[in-house]
Amino acid sequence: MWEAWFKILAVLILAPIGGAVLMGIDRILTARMQRRVGPPLLQPIYDVFKLLGKEPILLNRIQVIYAFLHLAFIVLSVIFLVMGQDLLMLLFIIAFANIALILGGMCVRSPYSRIGSQREILQMVAYEPILVLMVVGIYLVTGSFLASDIAASGRPLLFSLPLIFIAFLLVLTVKLQKSPFDLATSHHAHQEIVKGITIEYSGPYLAILEIAYFYKLALLFIMLMLFWLPNIYIALALAAGCYFLEIVIDNAFARLTPIWMLQYMWTIGLGMAFTNIIWLYMGRGL
Repeated sequence: MWEAWFKILAVLILAPIGGAVLMGIDRILTARMQRRVGPPLLQPIYDVFKLLGKEPILLNRIQVIYAFLHLAFIVLSVIFLVMGQDLLMLLFIIAFANIALILGGMCVRSPYSRIGSQREILQMVAYEPILVLMVVGIYLVTGSFLASDIAASGRPLLFSLPLIFIAFLLVLTVKLQKSPFDLATSHHAHQEIVKGITIEYSGPYLAILEIAYFYKLALLFIMLMLFWLPNIYIALALAAGCYFLEIVIDNAFARLTPIWMLQYMWTIGLGMAFTNIIWLYMGRGL
């Protein structure tokens, strides 16, 4: 019992710090690729404290409630994964977090915020089937939907789910809001919609979304580690390498249209995930 509470406490403290450090590394590497010095490693944490100290400005109370709900569901999803719980339930919790963010963007009159929300919906439609197939693939390999049984299987998932892993990297580009799929919001100033879905948040309420993004980064990093869980060091190296690849892609490609993203995810991404599932079925002799 105490061990479980200790894990939850560790997640609540360490996950946002880890996410902020990952975001800081992203900013530094991006600056280096653009021949700039870039901010210090902990600049994302400084930015959050600066936002928390600003005067709160409310457009409406519902928008703030959705921001808190988004943060709560993201935190819950990280706890769920670290505690080794059901992966299907994890997908539902992540979806609820996204829905809260979408509703927060839709409840204001800003056209940029609403366009960002509409694009976030398109993104969910594009990548959710791939995430469901990933969980199905994990079930076929381990015989369980529990995240805790992945390590117990004793064999890295990457050997059995190579195509699903590549498809998940495509999903990762969308979830991290990296080019060419930074459609709903973006950290690049050259995009026409820039912050999109979060443009009407400011001060402490924007800080809530930034903290939620730290937890989200930690969540996606841990999900990458699942593919080589028997060895924690190789899993860390794999996740770090994939994160670096996402940063390179972000700086090497221009943004694409939402329809192009939908077509790409439903043909290339979904096609690879389905092929991997069929391969697993044939290997099991079903």
